[in-house]
Amino acid sequence: FRATEWMDKATWSLLYSTMVAALAASFAPAGAAPKAGRRAAARCRASADANTKTFRITAPEGWTPPEPKKFTVAEGSLGNVISAAVPLVLRLGTGALVNGYAPSLVDDDDATKYSIVRFAGKRLAEASALGPRPALPIEVFEYEGSPYCRKVREACACLDLDVVYRPCPSGESYWRPMAKAEGAATFPYMKDPNTGASMCESDDIVEHLFRNYGPTASSGLPADADAKALGVPFMLRRGGITNLTCYAAAVARLKGLRARPSRASEAASAGEPVEPLVLWTYESSPFTKAVREALTEMAIPHAVRYCPRGSVSKRDELLAKTGTFQVPYLEDPNTGVAMFESAAMVDYLEKTYSL
Repeated sequence: FRATEWMDKATWSLLYSTMVAALAASFAPAGAAPKAGRRAAARCRASADANTKTFRITAPEGWTPPEPKKFTVAEGSLGNVISAAVPLVLRLGTGALVNGYAPSLVDDDDATKYSIVRFAGKRLAEASALGPRPALPIEVFEYEGSPYCRKVREACACLDLDVVYRPCPSGESYWRPMAKAEGAATFPYMKDPNTGASMCESDDIVEHLFRNYGPTASSGLPADADAKALGVPFMLRRGGITNLTCYAAAVARLKGLRARPSRASEAASAGEPVEPLVLWTYESSPFTKAVREALTEMAIPHAVRYCPRGSVSKRDELLAKTGTFQVPYLEDPNTGVAMFESAAMVDYLEKTYSL
């Protein structure tokens, strides 16, 4: 690993540890104990048979997914959404548009196609510049609050990839040791089953993804082609501006950094990790930020189906599946729950998985 990035990560870790310790000392009441009510409720929601050790995750009793409401903010969530939008501004919207995004007006001759605008017999069509599609999802061990992990997530969104995330916040006891056992010295750690490659360095991961799935993937570039030649967007290339804005975006929230007890962690520790949840979104969505933070802190594995602007096939797919297009959209195969509305998703995850 390059010394410059290693030192950046060490500095980041020290900064985080110092801030967490100070906050804990300032606000934690002496002799504070866990809330017994929430623990008792959690035991009712997810149980483990003493003989088979099979964990069963169930949705909260009487849970009903809310109706989707486009372009609205849930009551009491405005401040959270505004703070989650700060990284979007700092990173100049990287991850909101698919690579090579190109809108155009075409005849509206197919009502099943997604379009944000329809008028006078026309609709807005969206195109992209991408390379071959991977047959299998990319696998990434990472955590939401890391500036380096953010770079990789933004690259995955730009390339319209499907990615399985294994949350590895500080203190996580299953996915993190698994990555370390495979040789990961730091995070993010990526495994690409389509090429057999595995690596840790965030810049290397970004360039690997663009080399194999970007617009120049089939052009026969040399193995040492740089980020510009590979078509990596400016805000994702090696250098100070990328790291600086990623750090600023992480500091703006300081969440999704440390693990907390959850049913997902209990199941994983027993050797029976829960099935990955499926999250439809794009990286810079301020509505998704709190959902990803909850998934990370509770170490809930999840597959992200990125669908930024220009992700034509996946936007059409979600429209066909649900009758509308709105992100985030969450599917939980462990309980059968599927839902829109980010505030309700966080509430659901807390009530279903937290301890």
